[in-house]
Amino acid sequence: MLTPDFPAITQNQQSGAVDRWRELLHQVDLGAITDEFMRRLKALPDYVDSSLPANEIQRTGRASFQALLLALETDEDAPEFLKDRDKISVDVGVSRARAGVPIEALMTAIRLDFSVIWEAITSIANEDDAQLLVQHTARVWEVVDGYAGATQRAYVAELAKIQAEAASMRQSYLATLFSEKTLTSAELTRIAEELGQSVDTEYVVAVALWDHIPQLRLVMAKNPGEAQIYTYSLGDALVVFFPAGARAGAALHKFYLGLEQVSCGLVGEGCALERIPQVASVATSLAKLIDPDESGAMTWQRGWARMARFELDRAGAPDLDVAERALETCGVTERRRLRESVAAYLETGSVSVASEQLYCHRNTLMNRLKRFTELTGIDPTIPAQAARLVVGWS
Repeated sequence: MLTPDFPAITQNQQSGAVDRWRELLHQVDLGAITDEFMRRLKALPDYVDSSLPANEIQRTGRASFQALLLALETDEDAPEFLKDRDKISVDVGVSRARAGVPIEALMTAIRLDFSVIWEAITSIANEDDAQLLVQHTARVWEVVDGYAGATQRAYVAELAKIQAEAASMRQSYLATLFSEKTLTSAELTRIAEELGQSVDTEYVVAVALWDHIPQLRLVMAKNPGEAQIYTYSLGDALVVFFPAGARAGAALHKFYLGLEQVSCGLVGEGCALERIPQVASVATSLAKLIDPDESGAMTWQRGWARMARFELDRAGAPDLDVAERALETCGVTERRRLRESVAAYLETGSVSVASEQLYCHRNTLMNRLKRFTELTGIDPTIPAQAARLVVGWS
């Protein structure tokens, strides 16, 4: 009695399935699926509107489909069948990164490969191929997904390389800006172009000293408009500058508000590109004036008098503390009242406003100002003499 050779039958069926699958793959028209891919790609403006020529997209599209179809001929990732896929993935990832194609658009385009290939195969297949198609659905997705992953890795690696190159080039131009030589208008224009700004753009400048640099970098990391924030290291100081005049609510305006909470020197009045090094020097001097128990940025408005006091002290100017010495002859209560009265007047420039702040009659305040003048020889109502107090008490 003859019995069926089931292993042989099964082997023959499997062999036939493999042959039929490869037959379907070989019948796929590369030109047709590439054209279909190009047609669907028009729905991705971020991709098709990039600097990539259409013929380049078509070339890599055709090469990708050819490599994917070859990889699909086996049920496992055999190196000899995947080498073309991996090669084209690097080509596509690098070229798209260089062309500025967003990673999201690139991944969406690659996902089109699955639907285009699958629709092409199913249009060729007949009813008897139904089970064969079901068996290979996961494999098609696996091959395309592997291609997407390899392309994404190539894209990310190239993007990191591009950013490193750009950072290096930018730092080179900033080194030129911060050099002590006088720059020509052509050099300033080229630096502005490298920053992506107009040569007429004005900038806010901030400087954080060594201990406060991490605090400054943290504020930068939280800022969504970081692309317009430029940094340059000067020894133990970090210089940060960005375009002035940002409207309320904009990313750079929020960053400016964040800077006000950082212990740094901050010059918010806009300066031209060529003056950034000089203004950075001023901001550095302001940063050095911050006392250990103080917080927040030392702005020019807040720190100019203190800077003047510092420079005058260093120059050995006399009588900066003459008012304090004169007030030592008073009792503690009178000294406190005289000092707070003069300080309120110096801050407001108005007897009426200052008296309201101190909750006293204006005549009381005027009497205190007069008493202060008698004791110190400095009349706070005379601007030239008041300046001595502003600087001396800074």
